[in-house]
Amino acid sequence: MSESSTVHQPTLVESAGRKQIRTLLGTLITLAAIAYAADLFSRLGLAIYTEQYLAVILGISLALVFLKPQANPLRRGFDTALGLIGLGAGLYLSVQYPWLVERQLDMPLSALILSVTFLLLVMEGLRRVVGITLVIVVATFLAFALLGHHLAGPLQTRNVEFDRLVVYLGLDTNGMLGLTLAVAATIVIGFVLFGQLLLRSGGADFFNDLALCLMGRSRGGSGKIATIASALFGSISGVVVSNIVATGVVTIRMMKQGGFKPQTAAAIETVASTGGQIMPPVMGAVAFLMAEFLQISYADVVLAALVPAILYYAALFIQVDLEAAKEGIAKVDPALIPQRNEVLRNGWIFVVPFAAVVGALFFFNLRPETAALWGALGALIVGVSRGYKGKRMGISDIRAALAETGHSIVDIIMIGAAAGFIIGILNVTGLGFGLTYFLVQLGEGNLFLLLLISALVCIVLGMGMPTVGVYLLLAVLVAPSLIQVGVEPIAAHLFIFYMGMMSMITPPIAIGAFFAASIAGADPIKTAFTSMRLGWTAYIVPFLFVTTPALLLLGDTGDIVIAISTTLAGVWAISVGFVGYFGQRLGSLQRFGFIASGALLLFPAMGSTSLLIATRVTALVLLVILLLTASLCRTRAQPSSGS
Repeated sequence: MSESSTVHQPTLVESAGRKQIRTLLGTLITLAAIAYAADLFSRLGLAIYTEQYLAVILGISLALVFLKPQANPLRRGFDTALGLIGLGAGLYLSVQYPWLVERQLDMPLSALILSVTFLLLVMEGLRRVVGITLVIVVATFLAFALLGHHLAGPLQTRNVEFDRLVVYLGLDTNGMLGLTLAVAATIVIGFVLFGQLLLRSGGADFFNDLALCLMGRSRGGSGKIATIASALFGSISGVVVSNIVATGVVTIRMMKQGGFKPQTAAAIETVASTGGQIMPPVMGAVAFLMAEFLQISYADVVLAALVPAILYYAALFIQVDLEAAKEGIAKVDPALIPQRNEVLRNGWIFVVPFAAVVGALFFFNLRPETAALWGALGALIVGVSRGYKGKRMGISDIRAALAETGHSIVDIIMIGAAAGFIIGILNVTGLGFGLTYFLVQLGEGNLFLLLLISALVCIVLGMGMPTVGVYLLLAVLVAPSLIQVGVEPIAAHLFIFYMGMMSMITPPIAIGAFFAASIAGADPIKTAFTSMRLGWTAYIVPFLFVTTPALLLLGDTGDIVIAISTTLAGVWAISVGFVGYFGQRLGSLQRFGFIASGALLLFPAMGSTSLLIATRVTALVLLVILLLTASLCRTRAQPSSGS
């Protein structure tokens, strides 16, 4: 049995020279991004187009995609050739871009060949980094662009010749070299570097210790520690799976030792790490992208995202606490909890990198990529000069951070380029308007139905994709239809982002839950469904803030206070019902009562005022009855247990 398994597991081969080349290319991506964010080119008197910089980043990224280790020698040779072609195409486009743009309408043969090359290489690179699903999506749009003029109805497109379409997608700023690639190659790289330096300076260890100090002495402390630590690190990392792997190897083991079931421990880690992506102020770098898309300030995005994130983690904390009480899970061993003063004394300096980012954004009004650079510089200074508990970064750590940043961004670069293809097709064919109209028609003028359809589309399209890629794709495909029917733009973009992220915990893919299950040694499907229960607010709250903008801190102060208060009460009641514990185990009828009262409290603030008041009053009356009943049952049970 072991022999056969060995036969079917080929060994990936990578020579020392090839490895060094990959390290060099990854480092070059990061250094180029640093130079661009610092305006180094203009300071040196070099006037370059942003598109020239993007071409270099894309070329190097393609080389990295195809130079990954391969077991088959023939495949290695073929991939090396593809990598060289991709690198050469990127460098050629960078050098010749001004000339090509001037003659784009004349359709020079070199422009056509170059555009076709990029189209084919990006599609193959996309397949290798994220799988076939997104490739099929892009191919479907390409088919629509070429054949859509034969259709009738809202999805009919303008007739565009193949050569003009390809050149437009490859060279126009509304295509491959457009907003999505630009954001990935500037803003996202900066924050990935920030996260890498923070990790190597001891930031992750500090977050874990801080969480231990804050929650280690409460019931279910190990679960709460995992929630805080994963949320803090996940907000910066921008990749759910890598966050689960980085923090889960510690937190999941700690939760299992504390008494949580394997699937519950894995689910807590999954939900906490996924939630890090929706938690301000960084939101896995999506906050900056959203500000760019909507043309609003970064502060507006952060404020709008604040309450939904609080509701998400409130539900998780409540369920972890009640689950611990229900299963009799003890507090963390006091011997494992570090002294709070010692942790703060060793780790207070980690405030500096975050203060640098916040100060650069809010006080100096710098560009997000420049703010990320200041944060990375702060993390570098902290890591080199002090570190955490005396563990300072060395030259090897800095080099590894630079190279790993470049390697980590490759997937997002491919997605950004592919999203540019889709945007270009939507623009040049008129399909963007037609698709929006089609979704609106599909919803039949019913906002709830349109939201439901959009949610399903987001979950399906978001499966297995990195955070930034999820948002970029959905912001292009789904958000416009919601805005078209009158949804607040910020609400529409937060809605599609939330639903896209839920693909991480939603079967059948649920890639985040499956990775956590493998660490915990738990059943993947059970872990996924437990994750859905723990993260239930992310499926419901987006519908609420679309219909109740007060949850996004939009509107009158009184409306905002009432909306937040009733929603928090509803979240608590439903969480109690899901866990089935309130001082004691609840029966089926009691659980249903708590869920029903919570649902009535979450009833959206739309329609007649009298109906809204009636639902709120009914919910409160039902909740009071349930609380009194539960209290009475506990009182009666105490003498019998004592006797």
